[in-house]
Amino acid sequence: MTCSQCRGIGLQFDRKTARRDLGRYRRRGPAGTTRKLIRMLAADGVAGRTFLDVGGGVGAIQHELIGAGASGGTHADASPAYLAASRAEAERRGHADRVRYVGGDFLEVHHQVQPADIVTLDRVVCCYPDMQGLIDASASRARRSLGLVYPRDGLWVRAIFDLVNLLQRLRRHPFRVFVHRTEDVERRVAAHGLFKRAHARGLLWQVVVFGRADPQA
Repeated sequence: MTCSQCRGIGLQFDRKTARRDLGRYRRRGPAGTTRKLIRMLAADGVAGRTFLDVGGGVGAIQHELIGAGASGGTHADASPAYLAASRAEAERRGHADRVRYVGGDFLEVHHQVQPADIVTLDRVVCCYPDMQGLIDASASRARRSLGLVYPRDGLWVRAIFDLVNLLQRLRRHPFRVFVHRTEDVERRVAAHGLFKRAHARGLLWQVVVFGRADPQA
């Protein structure tokens, strides 16, 4: 990730945004695509599993997986505000001791993170210009499943993201969003021995779970 994008993530996902998202999660539960990803992961069983939630925001996936019986895991995030919000919610729910919090660009810190049964990236691929590096760092840590929520790559989706980036430039805001080709993402994931297990498409986002033919553990 470029230094400009790292700075942009800190500005885009600040304390105000984290407070708003945490309040929304407490009132309504996970967002629709996040809920769908959790259901797909649960189909393979989560009891006793460990997780690595990359760019986990306020920790919706972590809290729900632990609630469903996961043993615990790691939240890696480039936003200090989101890490703080996630920890606060984990403390409120009484399971903060089951989550390790790692701050920084995942491409730089992934070597500090242990492999996990379940690795998730919920609307994170679209925040990285270096899709290949992000997928390599994430898929290499997935012992059993890799779950992604990322944009579809249709022309109208690209037009929306181009408009968002234009508005960001006009605001002189360094944060940008990216639409990576689905076949490029899937090819990179497949290079790590993971196959597509479940796939759901919405108007803007697609939810995909990849699994290993011979999962470890």
